[in-house]
Amino acid sequence: MLDFNEVAMFVGVVEAGSFAKAGRRLGIPSNTLSRRVQQLEVSLGVRLLQRTTRKLALTTAGRQFFDRASAGVAAIGVASREVLDGAEVPSGTIRVAAPADFFGMFQLEWVAEFLERHPRVALEFELDDVLADMVAQSIDVALRAGQLLDSSLIARKVTDSSFILVASPGYLARRGTPRSSADLRGHDCITTPHASGRHKWSLTGPGGEEELEVTGRFAANTVAALLAAAAAGLGIALLPEARVAGPIGEGLLVHVLPAYRRDGGGFHAVFPSRRQLPLAAAAFADFVIEKMRVVLEVAN
Repeated sequence: MLDFNEVAMFVGVVEAGSFAKAGRRLGIPSNTLSRRVQQLEVSLGVRLLQRTTRKLALTTAGRQFFDRASAGVAAIGVASREVLDGAEVPSGTIRVAAPADFFGMFQLEWVAEFLERHPRVALEFELDDVLADMVAQSIDVALRAGQLLDSSLIARKVTDSSFILVASPGYLARRGTPRSSADLRGHDCITTPHASGRHKWSLTGPGGEEELEVTGRFAANTVAALLAAAAAGLGIALLPEARVAGPIGEGLLVHVLPAYRRDGGGFHAVFPSRRQLPLAAAAFADFVIEKMRVVLEVAN
């Protein structure tokens, strides 16, 4: 196997025109360069340079090898500089895995703001409620809600994640506003489907944890559908606080029983490894944390 360093030294000698000039450029003694080029010739089994006391001349094989090798050495040099630049300035394409409804709570205008801040960064999103295999799918950062089950991953908490009760102003005008958790039993509650047909909400309130069996006439398996149903006046829903912050601010939803909530396990930015973390991935995680915390401040 060829030693790439020896190939680079050979190219440097040819470009400089002598071992002495190449040694000064590369910061390597000329006798070391000469010895390493000889080792390269032994590895290739051909003479690359004709040496005289006054000058160097490429052999036919040397010219062919230089023409091919110089382009490769230059390309590797460019790639190395780009990588080094990327270690100092966020750059490159970052693959992000996030819940299917991520852009329901994270504005695309914020994505535009991030890209304007970092003109050398591109973002690719994999949106799915099924957890991505970060290694197999080459994911740089995943945004995940709930408890983290894989202890091998590196996580940063974006926000504490809570579920809160919401309903539309129209629904509350028709059915009244519940004053206690017990009042929920007399309301239409928007839930996720369950094979048993029974629906239970676990809530934490002034008296501690409570488990309530609720009923309703609409159930769906995505946050987007539950949110749309609540906004349409179909009942009271238990939804992620970050997801309903905007609709509450716009007056589309009302926070019901604010003393009650359910712990959502947090919202995290997750990385496959602490080592060689792309600067752009860390920058994007910082940006998400900045924006999501603003969302929750508005909700509260």
